Amino acid sequence: MSNAGSKVDGPLTWFTSSYSNGAGGECVECARADDGGALVRDSKSVGGPVIVVRGQGWQTFVRALDNGELKG
Repeated sequence: MSNAGSKVDGPLTWFTSSYSNGAGGECVECARADDGGALVRDSKSVGGPVIVVRGQGWQTFVRALDNGELKG
């Protein structure tokens, strides 16, 4: 993982976590990165910091969620 500083071409399409309930609780937004990874930010602070997760790390994380290895 690294802070946003990685080059991302073109406009980003951010999407809200499927766990967001719209009540202003803790929410994250993600955008796809060029390498198959993801950019992650706080949905309540869209101009704030962004975490960049490289492709392999993101795929491992998503697979662990799908397999029930992590609580989502």
